[in-house]
Amino acid sequence: MAVSDLSQHRSWPSRTAIALLLLAGLAGCGTAAKNDTFDLRASVTGTGPAAKGRQILVQQPIALQAIDSEQIVVRVAPSQIQYLSKAQWGDKLPRMVQAKLVEAYENSGKVGGVGVPGQGLAIDYQLVTEIRSFEIDATAGSRAVVEISAKILNDRNGSVRAQKVFRQVVPANGSNDGLVKGLDRAFAGVTAEIVNWTLQSI
Repeated sequence: MAVSDLSQHRSWPSRTAIALLLLAGLAGCGTAAKNDTFDLRASVTGTGPAAKGRQILVQQPIALQAIDSEQIVVRVAPSQIQYLSKAQWGDKLPRMVQAKLVEAYENSGKVGGVGVPGQGLAIDYQLVTEIRSFEIDATAGSRAVVEISAKILNDRNGSVRAQKVFRQVVPANGSNDGLVKGLDRAFAGVTAEIVNWTLQSI
């Protein structure tokens, strides 16, 4: 059965549909079939107060090896994950998250400067993050889960200015495209929260 056929069987349990999505590519192992490659959006909001006199360094997020790759994680049991068949991120996930966070700060128009290590900025604060979850959860229906822990460090003395865990859960159904769109919506929500929290904290 083709992957595109799965979205038509709306009466099937979501977990079954996702399992079939995962397994659909196994028979084609060794072929030259290409994976669909997906990107993420950056938040364009910034409702916190302006911090034009502050510059922020966005460190690359840390993540467990299962997340630190181009593969898209699907949780099929509380202690078991698989990867979405015929789909991948455009880069390793932590690098994508770092780039989109930088874009989100820039899109807010409310910070004096933002960058990544090696760009020579005179930094006031560092954003240090950990990706705890970035997955399709098929254990209870079908939903996209993004959870990121964030710390704001004062770059002058290394003290933690603020820390918080951000989590978004949204429905995610259908084909690979529909599942990834769910992850994109969840990530956009988390990113907007991180940017606004940062503006309020610095």
